[in-house]
Amino acid sequence: IDADVGQSLIDFARENPQISLENVAEDRFVDLIEEGFDLGIRITKLDDSGMIARKLSDFRVYACATPAFIAENGPLVHPTELSRIPFLIDTNSRSHNSLRFMEANGDMISVNVSGPIEVNSPLATLRAARAGMGVAMIPDFIARPYLASGELVSLFDDFIAKDRGIYAVYPHRRYLPAKVRAFVDYLHAWFKRYS
Repeated sequence: IDADVGQSLIDFARENPQISLENVAEDRFVDLIEEGFDLGIRITKLDDSGMIARKLSDFRVYACATPAFIAENGPLVHPTELSRIPFLIDTNSRSHNSLRFMEANGDMISVNVSGPIEVNSPLATLRAARAGMGVAMIPDFIARPYLASGELVSLFDDFIAKDRGIYAVYPHRRYLPAKVRAFVDYLHAWFKRYS
């Protein structure tokens, strides 16, 4: 998502040269108020009632592995098999040791996973998956080129629960600065155009 937000910042800055922008990319949950940020981009649901969230786009998360890993550990046809093979954990996910999938009939299943690597970065998880170290849950906007090239294979596509959201999050205030509102509106339109 850093690349998408980065490109939207460039586009916005070109169209609004009077507004100064600063982008801080973090793989951690930032307290926007405490740390003095006007706006955050999050790929998680909003839990803090002191914040307002505007959905910018949907995305999917794919269970991915290399063809060699699948050949060595497969065939992998059902998500419950993840409990017996190395799984690469992104600790940014709130339920990182327990994954939820949906059966064809709509029933939800939970799968407990463990593995050799736990990181707080989807890019580090991607690198480990590309190195053949296990299966990883990777957002489509990161996995797309590796799936298209065949370097990674998507597993259990019929079981992935649902799309997730990318949100612009900002503190609940009576007066939202015009520059923040302008950027949120721009992001919303930008993601609609390019998603």
